[in-house]
Amino acid sequence: MIIDTHAQLGITGVGGRPEWKESYKRIFAGASLGKRLEANIADMDAAGVDKSVIVAIDAETISHYKVSNEEVSEAVKRYPDRLIGFASVDPHKGKLALDELDYAINKLGLKGLKFIPHLIELCPNDKLMYPLCEKAQELGIPVLFHTGTHFHAGTKIKYCQPIFIDDIAVDFPKLKIVMAHFGFPWFAEAMAVVQKNENVYFNIAGWAPRHIPELVVTYMNSILSQKALFGSDWPLISRKRILEELRQLPLKEESLNRIITQNPKKLLGIS
Repeated sequence: MIIDTHAQLGITGVGGRPEWKESYKRIFAGASLGKRLEANIADMDAAGVDKSVIVAIDAETISHYKVSNEEVSEAVKRYPDRLIGFASVDPHKGKLALDELDYAINKLGLKGLKFIPHLIELCPNDKLMYPLCEKAQELGIPVLFHTGTHFHAGTKIKYCQPIFIDDIAVDFPKLKIVMAHFGFPWFAEAMAVVQKNENVYFNIAGWAPRHIPELVVTYMNSILSQKALFGSDWPLISRKRILEELRQLPLKEESLNRIITQNPKKLLGIS
């Protein structure tokens, strides 16, 4: 079984403002940013991917952008054996955000929580985040944080440093945390946070593996092989390309199996 731990529903994540789409098209020239659910499933099929996480986005307060939990839930209902939905809530909404998270997990059946710090202009260790992290820990769901660089024009990278995840990991030791995109350009810092904290993972979403820094590949193949996760961030990069390039890296067969199968199963509670 191959499991993608991080994908978009379709154009989500680069939608919203027109300048966002243009900035992502500049970086990911081959991405089909306008495609939606059926293309997502087709991309999974082409790569031999069995299941994929798809994420909601709630950044209404600051960025006026939202891909609703309901939309993600409806997609999962259409392909229940293939898709796993992650919720998103805007911490600026306070108790409403807590209530929405409870509803998304307990009523809509979503399985995780996604934050994009630069779109909500909050560092992960901001105290506005703490009630939601506490709730996620109580619900037993993983939390996926965007870390590192991004291409949403007009938004700031400073909110996305991996070091902020250390506070969350220490203060919520039973909370499973994923640092998306291995925190580039702070990837050494990200690897240190993952190595230090038993409850922190990292994914390679949004990266063609041949461009992953050598240090990260070394960790994927050794001391952090049980913490690394396959993720695509589709539609930015096709899953087929990622898996083909992963298999060309100097990874042990055991390490590769952990990255694409065993670690995602553990994170998501799949038997």
